[in-house]
Amino acid sequence: MPMLTIKDVERVQMALSQAGLDYDVELQNGKISVVGPSDIVSSEISSRLIAFLFAWINPRRLGRVFDSAGGFILPDSNLTAPDVSFVRAARLRQSPRYFGEIVPDLVVEIKSQSDRIKPLVDKIVNLIHLGAVIGILIDPDTETVTVYGRKNEPIVLTTGDTLTLPELFPDWELPIAELWPPVFGEES
Repeated sequence: MPMLTIKDVERVQMALSQAGLDYDVELQNGKISVVGPSDIVSSEISSRLIAFLFAWINPRRLGRVFDSAGGFILPDSNLTAPDVSFVRAARLRQSPRYFGEIVPDLVVEIKSQSDRIKPLVDKIVNLIHLGAVIGILIDPDTETVTVYGRKNEPIVLTTGDTLTLPELFPDWELPIAELWPPVFGEES
């Protein structure tokens, strides 16, 4: 079977779009993966994390935050779209009107109801191998956040812990409990 390329991904995306289907498409080792919409909890966690990051990053002009619609062409010719990603301003002065041809500095995967952990971990570890500084796996089922770095063993954080990323955002802190969707009372 021939290896598929970014051009093939673009054709698949166009066909899905013309059919009115909203799916993310990734290219890994010459194979196209079509990923359906995420569950609501995973989507809300992604939105919350993006909001917290953006509130810190934007006023300081540290770089750019992307959601899962932002695709990146990697040095190994794969195309990936992490659930949340960040690229430092010095590395991406202006966003291209195409896929970013860069490895994000921060990559975040949020386990959806149908995901298996191993492929998500493999994706994060590969992105770190290719140049990402930090990778994060958020698992809503276990309410854990696992932080992967280039030099350290993974660190598992739970609801009572605080996420810090001094390599990218000195002084930034996020209590893990803030990631989980709130439960509203009847008065809401």
